[in-house]
Amino acid sequence: MALIGAAAGVLLLLATWVVAHYVGPVKRADVSILSGFAELHRPRLDRITSWIADLCDPHQYVALACVPVLVALLRGRPRVAVTLGIILLGANETTQLLKPVLAAPRDPVSWSPLGDATWPSGHATAAMSLALCAVIAAPARRRPMVATAMSSFAIAVCYSFLELGWHYPSDVLGGFLVATTWTLLGVAGLSLYEARRPRPVPRIAPGGGRPAFSLREALAPAAVLLALAAALAGAVALARPHEVIEYARVHSAFVVGAAAIGALGISLASGLMLVLRRP
Repeated sequence: MALIGAAAGVLLLLATWVVAHYVGPVKRADVSILSGFAELHRPRLDRITSWIADLCDPHQYVALACVPVLVALLRGRPRVAVTLGIILLGANETTQLLKPVLAAPRDPVSWSPLGDATWPSGHATAAMSLALCAVIAAPARRRPMVATAMSSFAIAVCYSFLELGWHYPSDVLGGFLVATTWTLLGVAGLSLYEARRPRPVPRIAPGGGRPAFSLREALAPAAVLLALAAALAGAVALARPHEVIEYARVHSAFVVGAAAIGALGISLASGLMLVLRRP
């Protein structure tokens, strides 16, 4: 199943690149969504978003990337730790290789000097690969909470660099797909290795045994996150109803795009968590 998912990820990656670069309506939507993010620009907000986005810059990211690997080692899972290192390195290096190879003209934006080699986003790849590796490294019963927390981290990083005007929204989708494809390849590799061992070992993929948590327990943290996000949005709308309504009306593509990025981030981490429901 994981191999099929990885193959689908490659196909989706190619399709996303094509439509983001050569399909007119999608290109215009890309710019329109980015415009909605960029027009949120405020000096105080920029300081916050810069700090969040910089967490996935190389120097800071190396320390963060070591965390799931160390967790796996401390849990006595050396093969998982090695696999996580391969996923993190492979996903991020793949994105850096794809950028120049797949560089192509994009619709320009006047407020940011975006070049042709922005797809896929390195920050989105880094954030999502870290989130997915954290889900794998976590103890089985902690995965629902970890998936929700780390998908929130990935979404926050992406919203931050979009507000700063560093990438097109479609670059985020490309980065998410690179990270997910590498993660599924890693899960498939571990599953194949463990299936061929002569003695039973703890698995990270569905097999025999009872699920570590129920479906309700799995989805509860994500539901709480969505409720909190809705409450926050409602509070902002109540504080400035006219401004919020007018902004949403003018930037309807931004509202849809931001919601889609958030939903995708939560879905990818939660989907992996559901795949790994066995202890």
